[in-house]
Amino acid sequence: MEEPLRAPLEIGFDYTRSLGPVLGEFMTALAGRRILGSRGADGRVHAPPFEYDPVTFAPPAGLVEVGPEGTVTTWTWVADPLEGQPLLHPFAWALIRLDGADTAMLHAVDAGSAAAMATGMRVRARWAASPAGHISDIACFDPCRGDEPAGRPGQPTAREPADQEPVARDLVTMVTTPVRLHYEHTASPGESEFLRGLAAGRLLGQRCPACGKVYVPPRAACPTDGVPTAGEVELPDTGTVTTFCVVNVPFRGQRVPTPYVAASIVLDGADIPFQHLILGCDPGEVRMGMRVAAVWKPRGQWGTTVENIGHFRPTGEPDAPYESYAHHL
Repeated sequence: MEEPLRAPLEIGFDYTRSLGPVLGEFMTALAGRRILGSRGADGRVHAPPFEYDPVTFAPPAGLVEVGPEGTVTTWTWVADPLEGQPLLHPFAWALIRLDGADTAMLHAVDAGSAAAMATGMRVRARWAASPAGHISDIACFDPCRGDEPAGRPGQPTAREPADQEPVARDLVTMVTTPVRLHYEHTASPGESEFLRGLAAGRLLGQRCPACGKVYVPPRAACPTDGVPTAGEVELPDTGTVTTFCVVNVPFRGQRVPTPYVAASIVLDGADIPFQHLILGCDPGEVRMGMRVAAVWKPRGQWGTTVENIGHFRPTGEPDAPYESYAHHL
């Protein structure tokens, strides 16, 4: 039996959110090397600021300046930093209660070693060289040394050039945070056979021995009966559109110009639809029941991937009767 296929995969998107008045003011202050908190109805100062009071649920009446120094309340050491974390070398994640605040904020502490970290230690914000109105404007926190004077809000720290003055900015209203996940996917034996079939130009499924349903891509077990699927079933590359979506909004990394159609297609002889593109016609012409056929890429571009099929196109056949695919919706 051949080994299951493995491949490195990446999931990524740029998370963008609008900030609102409270977090907008907080991020704008960070761009000016200042840290703000909000005072609650009970008199406690929360940093970072809350958008709604946890007691009264009302927006804060105003923000107050805190830090830039604080005290570590608890911490954990990161010996092997991951991509996208604040520092590339070992550091500590710590909850830091900034001076003037009653709650702690999570950030990185560049202590040099785990032995140098301690609950109760004093730390000071290290500002990024080019503030942009983002939480990463605080590059990290550094341990305070006994010979350093107490920091004042907006002051450069000992680790940044003193001639880098904060720049006045308009209110920050949006932030974008890239999110990336790298991992290695190991395909199941059934998936591996499906992918190897694609490399040979074949569409392979598996049948449930109890109910007779054919699943493509294969599943290890039938979700209806809970028994292992068995028996290789080769399917044609034609099928029926069950549902679809016209994509009109562009996004980063998009490979097909808008508008285009992403559809659920149930292959002839299969009992579960799968997702693919419908091209070769105006998006307005795509409809439920439309008969379609796979358009394969040139054989020299084939691999163990569903991308061997570039898209599906209309066949021009009469639409399938609704009753023939209604149970696939």
